[in-house]
Amino acid sequence: MPTSPPTPHTGSPADPHHEPRRADCPWCGGRRLRTRARATPPRRRGPGSCGVEQCRDCGHAFQNPRLTAEGLALRHLAFYANHLGDFADRMLSPGAVRRRHLAVAHTVLALAEPESWLDVGTGHARFPETAREVLPYTSFDGLDPTPRVEQARRAGRVEEAHIGDLTNAWVLPRLRSRYDVVSVFHHLEHSPDPRAELRAALAALRPGGLLLLELPDPRCLFGTLLGRRWLPYGQPRHLHLLPLANLCAELEAQGCTVLATDRRTPHIPYDLSAALSLSLAQAPPFLRRVLGPLVATASALDHMLAPLLRRTRFSNAYRVIARRGQPRSTSA
Repeated sequence: MPTSPPTPHTGSPADPHHEPRRADCPWCGGRRLRTRARATPPRRRGPGSCGVEQCRDCGHAFQNPRLTAEGLALRHLAFYANHLGDFADRMLSPGAVRRRHLAVAHTVLALAEPESWLDVGTGHARFPETAREVLPYTSFDGLDPTPRVEQARRAGRVEEAHIGDLTNAWVLPRLRSRYDVVSVFHHLEHSPDPRAELRAALAALRPGGLLLLELPDPRCLFGTLLGRRWLPYGQPRHLHLLPLANLCAELEAQGCTVLATDRRTPHIPYDLSAALSLSLAQAPPFLRRVLGPLVATASALDHMLAPLLRRTRFSNAYRVIARRGQPRSTSA
């Protein structure tokens, strides 16, 4: 039987930054685990190492041992100090980001013309801002754990701004059954409990509404080649990496119909340039100055290879569109 993630706690006195290491998979309960990556804090800032382990039975990858809230906060400081938080956006030109957003909006428009749309983990709400060009009569709301979403509301990019997590007891009741579409772009991997996050996203949908998900693909061969330098491992921010088959099976178990999957267009061309940037972040300052220009070269190579790689197992992300099932009728 699947097991749920352990309840977060403050850690033992000997190690206040880590929860106990799991001996089983948080997705399927399997105990055949293998280490995919082991990360140490950049330049020894923050708590000690954490890593990514993968279940040999179901393919689910997860952070193990998981950081406590205190440890996560310290590692976040080190991560953002190295300017890696928005690496994907910086590696893509504004025109490329806009084209990606428009393509997603057109994909949904081919299935339905929604009246209301909630973008989970919206940040500055750049996606709703662009998608409105395709869906001018759709009302876009945004949800984000940071105040950025409130700034986006003041800028007119979303109509309603909700600060928090979708699973919060004070957030979900306000959003229940309100939306025709809920999008979750590269946010599910941050959730301590992906199943609970999926249930909450479906609860925010009206019956028959569409759930749109994009996630890093743990099957990507770059993860094997680059190890801890592969950005989607995202330590310490990424807690779970779900294989496509696992996600589709879970959606069907929660009463959804999977309408489409896509491993090609969600690919983000940043693997080589991000790996080099992660390496340079831990290098002495003089090496960063000397080798820094190579990041631009690696980025150009990422983009040049992208049309080919997105058709192979080097594609680093996938998309799923699912329809929430109708409520079961009850006999009188």
